[in-house]
Amino acid sequence: MTLVRWNSWREIDTLQRQLNNLFEDTRVPSALLDRGLSKVPAAEIQETEDAIHLKLELPGIEAKDLDVQVTENAVYVSGERKSETKTEEKSITKSEFHYGKFKRVIPLSARIQNTNVTADYKDGILNLTLPKTEQEKNKVVKVNLEQPAAL
Repeated sequence: MTLVRWNSWREIDTLQRQLNNLFEDTRVPSALLDRGLSKVPAAEIQETEDAIHLKLELPGIEAKDLDVQVTENAVYVSGERKSETKTEEKSITKSEFHYGKFKRVIPLSARIQNTNVTADYKDGILNLTLPKTEQEKNKVVKVNLEQPAAL
């Protein structure tokens, strides 16, 4: 068996390099895209007694490039953010924008009247008002308060 002298400085140096590498990579969004994960729009859902209000953040996407489909249980949104093509010589561009197609399915917590949905798209924010069905509005659940049998 060979004895090897342990060098604590080498271990500390290795740890320091690993930490430096961790904090040097500021390309987290592009690194995720390189792995095949697509960027989906952020959503905000607010539920009231009568409706579900859904907001989607879609900056830089024109309304004609969006496809919104609504079922009684979910909202399907797909679209494409197209990149601008520029032809400049001796130019370098670094971009953190996400271009390309996306799809997102948002399940709903209540059944809605998908034939009465209203939509508004302004300044890159899609607002959907999804009215609940009458059954969902009037849904009452009786809670049983039976006491356990005495021992």
